[in-house]
Amino acid sequence: MTELFISAFITLFVVIDPPGCAPIFAGLTSGASPGQARGMAARACLIAAIILLVFALFGERLLGALHIELDSFRIAGGIMLFIVALEMVFEKRTQRREKRAEELRATPEVEDVSVFPLAIPMIAGPGSIATVMLLMSRAEGTQQTLAILAALVAVMVLCLLALLAAGPLMRLVGARVEAVITRLLGVLLAALAAQYVVDGVRAILG
Repeated sequence: MTELFISAFITLFVVIDPPGCAPIFAGLTSGASPGQARGMAARACLIAAIILLVFALFGERLLGALHIELDSFRIAGGIMLFIVALEMVFEKRTQRREKRAEELRATPEVEDVSVFPLAIPMIAGPGSIATVMLLMSRAEGTQQTLAILAALVAVMVLCLLALLAAGPLMRLVGARVEAVITRLLGVLLAALAAQYVVDGVRAILG
């Protein structure tokens, strides 16, 4: 169970990328008071957690209603995660997030950024939704399901802490170190994504 928790935790951490969300959050809330920033961080993580929990618990039923086999979803999800990994390695994901943040800052009437773009799609985006559904599809029994859900909760707590400490964290880590970490996590995610595709193809052919 511990190995499953660690595996799920690492996978979700890489996909959700709390350290990568921190500088975007700091930029989006630069004009907000500390209390407002803390409130937006808490709401964003709560909304994202609810969305991911819904897909974790009921995503398989949704696939069944759409007549989509789990193995097909594993292949599609693996390909999607591989694209996310490539974007992380070549910093395309960070550039897209920063562009979205700039566009939002250019719209003065939008003040609360907790729902968009923080909760959706920065935290609970297509990649994280696909990942949590893939992990749950491989869970066997209540204990494994609880281990994956515990990993999700742990990552969301870390995400909240990263957002709350966004300013000091960015000054401590620096842009260059963050870029190196993001690239390394991207390589790891690419390997995990390839494994999802291999598992799906093997199950279909077998």
